[in-house]
Amino acid sequence: MSVNVDRALKLLGKDYRVINAEGHILGRLCSIIAKSLLNGEKIVVVNAEKVVITGDRQMVFEKYREKYERGSKEKGPYFPRHPERIFKRTVRGMLPKNRRGREALKNLRVFVGVPEKLKNAKAEKVEQALLEKVSKAEKYVTLGEVSEYLGYKIEVEA
Repeated sequence: MSVNVDRALKLLGKDYRVINAEGHILGRLCSIIAKSLLNGEKIVVVNAEKVVITGDRQMVFEKYREKYERGSKEKGPYFPRHPERIFKRTVRGMLPKNRRGREALKNLRVFVGVPEKLKNAKAEKVEQALLEKVSKAEKYVTLGEVSEYLGYKIEVEA
């Protein structure tokens, strides 16, 4: 799926933070991003497929497979297979279910890989969410591997 990066960034405006999600723990990073969004910040996340989910590989796969297969094809609920959409949905689950939460989610853009337009941007890392800093977990799986397990073929944006 091709994303129009220029249009996505134009809607955000000029002042946004770029976060490189590589090597971060999914839940911790999403909760920090959710708090920042509620404070009015605009955030762009790159390398969403390289974010880490801790736990036994097979357990994580089964948990996401169960979410994906829940509901019916006609009525839903629908769970995404794309890594950037899974990431955004995780953030959405940590926001309030009202107008304030919907407005905050509009200030988030998530990309697989690093788009050409953001190659020169200074991408920051969130120290409180880095795997090697906060967790001693040896068992983990990346969001890209989960997406491939669910049937999505990752194409990194160029």
